[in-house]
Amino acid sequence: MAPDDPGGKNTGIPGSAPGEPDPRLLYANERTFLAWIRTSLALLASGLAIIELLPAFRVAGGRRLVGLPLIALGTWLAAMAFVTWTRNERAMRAGQPLPANHQALVLTIGVAVVAVLAFVLSAFD
Repeated sequence: MAPDDPGGKNTGIPGSAPGEPDPRLLYANERTFLAWIRTSLALLASGLAIIELLPAFRVAGGRRLVGLPLIALGTWLAAMAFVTWTRNERAMRAGQPLPANHQALVLTIGVAVVAVLAFVLSAFD
């Protein structure tokens, strides 16, 4: 951002139209969105692989107890990635601060809970 342009507009950067945010910020927002989508796909694939390919636990339905929360978390994350991308895009174009989001916190807690659940289920083997 130029010192005389605190909102990040009219930076004189090639590809930046008057009144538009710095395109590098828009591209960074898009890359972040795509990273969240890759993470959600990994969660979905992991959940499906656990349900279909992992050897059965001694606890009935153990694979589903571990796999389904990952699938649900991946689905939620994909939806939230789009919502966050949209909110950030609007805020940047309006010259406002980016809204807070809690995707990383929810993802961390979700994966930790599933890991503890998998540990407990595998302790019964």
